[in-house]
Amino acid sequence: MNQKPHEDQVYIEALLKNDSKVLSKIYTKFSYKIVSFVKNNSGNTDDAQDIIQETLVTIYHQAKEKNLILTCPFDAYFFLLCKRRWLNELKKRGNNRVTIVEEMTSITEEQEQQVEETEIFELQHQLFESKFKELGKKCQELLKATFKIKSMEEVAKFLGVSYGYARKSKSECMGKLTQLVKNSKEYHRIKS
Repeated sequence: MNQKPHEDQVYIEALLKNDSKVLSKIYTKFSYKIVSFVKNNSGNTDDAQDIIQETLVTIYHQAKEKNLILTCPFDAYFFLLCKRRWLNELKKRGNNRVTIVEEMTSITEEQEQQVEETEIFELQHQLFESKFKELGKKCQELLKATFKIKSMEEVAKFLGVSYGYARKSKSECMGKLTQLVKNSKEYHRIKS
């Protein structure tokens, strides 16, 4: 399925380039709706700013790591992500009896799918991060080096070990990380 990028892909590109002009445009153009939603639903302006910031970081990571192609308007996609993040935050805080004040907006199947992809990406990212922290210090150090430095020869030199040892260790550490991820409850929840 070859998806044609929406014209709002410019916002994704701006995030990747850290284009401050377009980033401030995102805030002025789209944040009022999110601030209003959060304030109408047991939150305040600071909560809304946190939600906006965290969502932009997630979008940035997905764009960088998975080459995110926006197929729907940024406004709807961004709002829906922020809204769901806020509702999850309320759930975490134990505000079960909160009355959600909904603005009537129709959500297209495409917007829903785009948001779900981002949420799954974020869950995978969080799972990876938490399992990475469970690895031993040596494995973490080696894997961090391989994420930054692409050449295994340079990684070996950087860590002061032989090339063969670096390759073997990387393989073992990735194996451990993969097992930690696959054995977790979160992994099975994300898969289903």
